[in-house]
Amino acid sequence: MRHVQRTLDVSERRACRVLGQPRSTQRYPAKRPDQDRILVKAMDRLRRKHPRFGYRRIRRELVKTGWWVNLKRVHRLWKEAGWQIRRKARKRRRLGSSEGGCVLKRAERRNHVWSYDFIFDRTEDGRQLKFLPIIDEFTREGLALEVDRSIIGEDVVDVLAYLFEVHGEPAYIRSDNGPEFVARAVRKWLEASGVNTLFIEPGSPWENGYIEAFNSRLRDEFLNQELFTSLTEAQVLAERHRVYYNLDRPHSSLDYLSPAEFVASLPEQARLLPRPAGEASHSPGIGEPSITLS
Repeated sequence: MRHVQRTLDVSERRACRVLGQPRSTQRYPAKRPDQDRILVKAMDRLRRKHPRFGYRRIRRELVKTGWWVNLKRVHRLWKEAGWQIRRKARKRRRLGSSEGGCVLKRAERRNHVWSYDFIFDRTEDGRQLKFLPIIDEFTREGLALEVDRSIIGEDVVDVLAYLFEVHGEPAYIRSDNGPEFVARAVRKWLEASGVNTLFIEPGSPWENGYIEAFNSRLRDEFLNQELFTSLTEAQVLAERHRVYYNLDRPHSSLDYLSPAEFVASLPEQARLLPRPAGEASHSPGIGEPSITLS
């Protein structure tokens, strides 16, 4: 309105009449309630702490800290502040038909289907870091997040052997056709352990969707946020992130519960994990530390 008045050298009355604006809107500007300013500050603090969270997860964090606020209100304030996280649109792909894919073979209970894959990063000096995340597809628990310069088939067996001791053996373990996973040593050891393998169709990463989604969040919320100066630092921070992911991070597919909260909401019998012969059953803490390859 002020711009029109200055440009055309007309009165406020005439400018309002031409633009169809009531003059009262120029005399009594709307004032945002003080409560909104306090809420926006709280949202901003959480947004800075979790830079890749959207408004839904920020609202969940607000509730955890004592706010009782409507999701629509958080969304409105989020848009007004211009905090939307822009993502490039992805072209739609048709799903594959492999019998080992996550669409045809879904996890139905805890310890039913695990999945694993590799994801890469580098330390500050440019040397490679190789990450091996392993998850339970039903609970979305991060069972392991191992880091080393190189991880081969024998190392994969060592990690799985430890997890089997802690959590018991899964019915299935899903992976792509990477050489570390199809290695004869790995396949023979899994067969001897009574664990079935689900290999997805080559060139069809969407068939291993759970671990791909985990890796996407790992890249966005952890790897892209940290500059690793050494292998040891990467190992320590990776384990810290795994514990945070299991205990505190809200997961949209779990109705915005963390994996630990989701497991706690299951019936008692569903929370128990099978143990090796001669040992009593128990439900290990989701945040239990994992081993580090050396």
